[in-house]
Amino acid sequence: MSRRNKKQVFTNIEVIDAGAKGKSVAKAPDGRVIFLNNAVPGDVVDIQTFKKRKSYYEGKAIAFHTLSDKRTEPACEHFGTCGGCKWQYMSYDDQLFYKQQEVVNNLTRLGHLELPEVNTILGADEQYFYRNKMEFSFSDSRWLTLEEIQSDKDLGDKNALGFHIPGMWDKILDVKKCHLQADPSNAIRNFVKDFAIKNGLEFFNTRNQHGLLRTLMIRNSSIGEVMVLIQFFKEDKVKRELLLNAMAEQFSEITSLQYVINGKANDTIYDQDVICYKGRDHIFEEMEGLRFKINAKSFYQTNSSQAYELYKITRDFANLNGNELVYDLYTGTGTIAQFVAKKANKVVGVEAVPEAIEAAKENAQLNGIDNVAFYVGDMKNVFNQDFINAHGRPDVIITDPPRDGMHKDVVQQILNISPEKVVYVSCNSATQARDLALMKDDYEIIKVQPVDMFPQTFHCENVVLLKKR
Repeated sequence: MSRRNKKQVFTNIEVIDAGAKGKSVAKAPDGRVIFLNNAVPGDVVDIQTFKKRKSYYEGKAIAFHTLSDKRTEPACEHFGTCGGCKWQYMSYDDQLFYKQQEVVNNLTRLGHLELPEVNTILGADEQYFYRNKMEFSFSDSRWLTLEEIQSDKDLGDKNALGFHIPGMWDKILDVKKCHLQADPSNAIRNFVKDFAIKNGLEFFNTRNQHGLLRTLMIRNSSIGEVMVLIQFFKEDKVKRELLLNAMAEQFSEITSLQYVINGKANDTIYDQDVICYKGRDHIFEEMEGLRFKINAKSFYQTNSSQAYELYKITRDFANLNGNELVYDLYTGTGTIAQFVAKKANKVVGVEAVPEAIEAAKENAQLNGIDNVAFYVGDMKNVFNQDFINAHGRPDVIITDPPRDGMHKDVVQQILNISPEKVVYVSCNSATQARDLALMKDDYEIIKVQPVDMFPQTFHCENVVLLKKR
């Protein structure tokens, strides 16, 4: 092994912080930072490194001398093996503290931005069972723990229905109970697995591309509607109908039961035909009397109750009086656009995904909103001067880009248009900081509001209000 990657052990090291991507931070005796995945600030640990760089190490705690008072007992039996919910062992108040710290650090250190006093992060009332969409994968060769591998016992059934092991595309952890989605999610998943095994429905093998059952998706809404979609690798009408009929009989609360036959190498469904087997081909979500139709391919914020809080903050930051033209960039299915429409003169939404725009138009019609208009296009191409000439110069721009943030050409066009206010909603404060740095000569940051959409993880949304200088 090269000297660069030589493993070292440091003893009695205090973990002092939590940093980017949820990693905890310690300091080595030589002054380098050590990034850890399995410790909490306040722990005193022995650390074995597995990577050495000029200014930092990566390592793991191999012995705990003192446990932090920030620690809490993880609720999930799969914690530490499953790749999700990595902060379950930290108290929720401390999770919120480090999320807010990360937002402030990104804006000030990466963006070199001058901030007003940052509002206290808005925590979630529900810290578990808050997700409205979960996707599980089938495997005929489940992930085995080290103890199982070393055991002489018969391991029995090797089938799994659960989550990919981090960094291992073909390994699936069999999940007994997931704490992220409310009932009947766990009941449906466990029923499907048991029924499939008892009736000889083959679980998929990703490496060899054979088997019948590929994935299970479950969506629910705050009004009690449930969508279930089974993805099959090939058509087998007898087995397919056997499973779907059993599910429909067992779970009368399923509003939408659908399936996909997908024989291609990957299991994405966005280029596949989704077939409705029973019920509707969609479910509804509601928010302040607005109804949003959600189909199998729709994007919708995965925490419904916190999405409502996020949208209220966005609307409050925009502070509309009824006369404004608002542009909603990266509008998705138009939820924010419709949510603010009653306080605006007109809202124009732009989104690159055609199906999302079709859903936005359908939802607007469903809600009787006639002062919104939606357009399809790659933001850096469609959001140009001809577009402005056709639709008007906006008074307010709301932008909610994906994790990569806005393309620099989009940022420049916002600067060219020079609206009075910009409300920037972000799921990644690092790329938000990069974009805001390009705007700081023209816009002043007035308000900053972090919002926790994903308890037990390090992810955090952030809303920033900009006003023209």
